[in-house]
Amino acid sequence: MAERRPFLLRVEPELLEALALWARDDLRSLNGQIEFILRRALRDAGRVGDGGRGGGAGPRRDRGGKP
Repeated sequence: MAERRPFLLRVEPELLEALALWARDDLRSLNGQIEFILRRALRDAGRVGDGGRGGGAGPRRDRGGKP
């Protein structure tokens, strides 16, 4: 498993509660849910090529979808 680094994230209580409820619905921990959302956002933005698992950020793409 890849090394995990702690990271402090400050969010509004309402956002944290909504994330916690979503995590519970998806049977994930809050941390796991946040990682899932971030990986999906990176993949959808074309920032990672392997689904976001274990790899670094991929090539940046301009708005036309070119590397």
